[in-house]
Amino acid sequence: MAETMTHAAPADSSTLSGNLRQMIAVLQRERQALAALDADDLIFSAREKNALCDKLAEIGPLGLDHETRSLAETARQLNEVNRRVRNLLAANVAARIEALGGPRHLPRATYAPVR
Repeated sequence: MAETMTHAAPADSSTLSGNLRQMIAVLQRERQALAALDADDLIFSAREKNALCDKLAEIGPLGLDHETRSLAETARQLNEVNRRVRNLLAANVAARIEALGGPRHLPRATYAPVR
């Protein structure tokens, strides 16, 4: 019986580098779509990110060299910035909706573990 490997084998550096560069481009397009509130481009970006994540998931951190690790860190940082922008947009919308509804008369629902 063959032993299963716990770590992914090293990937072709040029393919990995290309996929990470694509991810960076998609994340930059996503940020532009967020700034423009372009829902169609956001959906397109989300699909592209998902497809690229599937490709990158096969690699694992041990498959990275210095260049690809740097590209992965750039992608991580861009994704974090985009996440913060999305959260700010959502908070802004929530505040505006709440302002339309006036003061709350019911307590906000909270979730706690059942004891």
